[in-house]
Amino acid sequence: MRATFMYGPGDVRVENVPGPSIVESTDAIVRITLACVCGSDLHPYHSMGKSDEGVPMGHEFLGVVEETGSQITGLKRGDFVVSPFAFADNTCPICRDGFHTACPHGSWYGAGGVGGAQAEAIRVPEADGTLVKIPPDADPALLPSLLALSDVYLTGYPPPTWAGSSPARP
Repeated sequence: MRATFMYGPGDVRVENVPGPSIVESTDAIVRITLACVCGSDLHPYHSMGKSDEGVPMGHEFLGVVEETGSQITGLKRGDFVVSPFAFADNTCPICRDGFHTACPHGSWYGAGGVGGAQAEAIRVPEADGTLVKIPPDADPALLPSLLALSDVYLTGYPPPTWAGSSPARP
């Protein structure tokens, strides 16, 4: 499959790499149908040190579930999904307090052996707690706007506990 990597300032490459596979029973493989570039991708574009190993890029995407691990109960092949910019279990006390980016079972796309979303497919750890289904009959004209749910909305909207209300899934 094709995936995008950054090797240093201004050095972005699209390369052919093996496709993702299920590593943990809580993983899903998602075929990416729509992705975008985030401002946080632009900072290293200008300032990252040169590297012989590329860093996977991207964390904003919509896609179709292609495969699920044995412990996945809320998703199935063919589900259309949006992912937040980081993955999390959505069950631990930290997630329940609304701080999914601090989940002890979560992390960031493009780190720790998890690919980036500027690719044809991605492995999503903690898929049941991370991926949110989109209605299959969603208007295609609205899909680019749904990318705002993967990062921009989550970045600008504080967790419910900050506002004094009870936690809720984004």
